[in-house]
Amino acid sequence: MSQQTRPVYLKLRDQIAAAIIEGEYAEGAMLPSVRAFAAAQGANPLTVAKAYQQFQSDGLVEVQRGVGMYVVKGAAEALRASERALFLREEWPQIRERMRRLGIPARELLDPV
Repeated sequence: MSQQTRPVYLKLRDQIAAAIIEGEYAEGAMLPSVRAFAAAQGANPLTVAKAYQQFQSDGLVEVQRGVGMYVVKGAAEALRASERALFLREEWPQIRERMRRLGIPARELLDPV
């Protein structure tokens, strides 16, 4: 599924996952409220809530009732591992095939220009 045809909640989920992996939302940090994140992204709060629910279902955030959602210990590493596996399974084969079609050897990508 291309990035353009993916549902909005999955695009938002990817954005939040990247922020957790990169440390913008560190372990123990509180995620922005659903309303605040929705306003910042120009998204529907229900769509953001669906993205947040995915993290909760995956055990990557915990809810403190009346306070907010917090990133759990090990979330960044778990996300990194799952994103790496997804890349190798779904994206890399397409990239590798396109490189083959265009005659781009892998070593050319690794050598500085």
